[in-house]
Amino acid sequence: MKAFSITDIGEKRKINQDYVFCEVNPIGSLPNLFIVADGMGGHKAGDYASRFCVEFFTQFVQKSNIESPIALMEEAIRATNEALYNESKQREELEGMGTTFVVATICGKEMYVANIGDSRLYVIGHEIRQITEDHSLVQAMVKTGELNRDEARVHPNKNIITRALGVSEVVQPDFFEVELLDGDIVLMCSDGLTNMLEDEYIEKIVRENADDPKTAAETLVKTANQYGGKDNIAVIVIKV
Repeated sequence: MKAFSITDIGEKRKINQDYVFCEVNPIGSLPNLFIVADGMGGHKAGDYASRFCVEFFTQFVQKSNIESPIALMEEAIRATNEALYNESKQREELEGMGTTFVVATICGKEMYVANIGDSRLYVIGHEIRQITEDHSLVQAMVKTGELNRDEARVHPNKNIITRALGVSEVVQPDFFEVELLDGDIVLMCSDGLTNMLEDEYIEKIVRENADDPKTAAETLVKTANQYGGKDNIAVIVIKV
C-alpha cells in the first residue's frame, strides 16, 4: 500500500481549515488510518475544529482496546464529537464550530469507512465510485428529485451541510464496508476539490498517475486551483 496526503489553502481563502491524517502503519488496533476533515466556523474556529477532531480521534484510537474497526470508529467519533461540542460551549470564540469528517481503514481486502458532512471517499477501479453520501442540503434535494446532480453542483446553497462533527450533543455518522480489489485507488477529499473538478476529470488525473499517489494528489490540488481554487483543498490518495 502506498499513500500520500496534501492540503492547500486554495486561491481565495486566508486560512486553511482543512486537516488530514495519513498513516499506512498501525494506529492502535487499526492497521492504518486515513482522515479528511473540513472545518467550519468563524475566524480560526473551523481551523481549530478540524485539527482538534483529527488529533482527538487518533489519540482515542491509539489508547482503545476495541478491536472491531466499525465499533472503534463509532466510539471514537462519539467521544470526539462530545469533546469538541464541550469545547465550543466553554469558549465563546469557538461557538458554533464544527467539521466534516471522513475516516477510513483498510484491513486486508476490506475497507471500513465512516462519514459525517460533505467530504468524500471514492474508489477508483473499473470506474469511479463515490462511496460516501454527502450530508448536505443539495444532496437531500437530489434524493427527493428536486435537483439533478448537474444542478446541485452550481446551486447557491451547495455549501450548506446537514450533519457535522461538534455542532450538537449527538452525531450520526454513516458507516460503509467496501471490498477492495488489487489495483484499486482510494481517494478522500474535501469539497474544495469536488466543487472545482467533476468526477470524470478527477478520475482521469488519478488514472494518469495511478502508480504515484504523490503526483496524483499534487496534480489534483494544482488543477483545482487552476479552475478557481475557491476553497481549501484536502486530498488523500491510497494505492491498494
